[in-house]
Amino acid sequence: MFFRFEADFVESLRCIPMVVRYKLDVCGVKLKLTHWHRLSEAQRQELVSAPSETTAEREDYRRRLRDWIWELTGEYPKDLTVSADWLDETQVPTQILEEFPRQGLAGTLSLERWRSLKPLERFVLLKLSQPGHENRNFPAALAEFGLNGD
Repeated sequence: MFFRFEADFVESLRCIPMVVRYKLDVCGVKLKLTHWHRLSEAQRQELVSAPSETTAEREDYRRRLRDWIWELTGEYPKDLTVSADWLDETQVPTQILEEFPRQGLAGTLSLERWRSLKPLERFVLLKLSQPGHENRNFPAALAEFGLNGD
């Protein structure tokens, strides 16, 4: 599954798509873009389509990816602390709320709308609102998810 806001690069997979970034986070792997570029097109496609819902699937995804990077570079990718902030339905993360004015957007995101999002959509909004990153796709993601501010 690719998002429309990723359309400028998903055909070539030159950047790591959000669906893979999500899987990397749930599997605890920090993948560098240079590593991504070393993977074959078939390997990239497999990372896009491989399941990562169950513990066993996550372990397999992690093992396979780490083995591929080792074979290509002689080093393993770094571990990533697994944090599932996007699963928290008790509050909209502050960094998302703070991104609205940074983007010059009127409105905000209500807790009700946050809860209605799929976990992957919540993950995307968290990633696209990280401080210190170019977050130009944040408004496009909001529009794609039907969230133009509540």
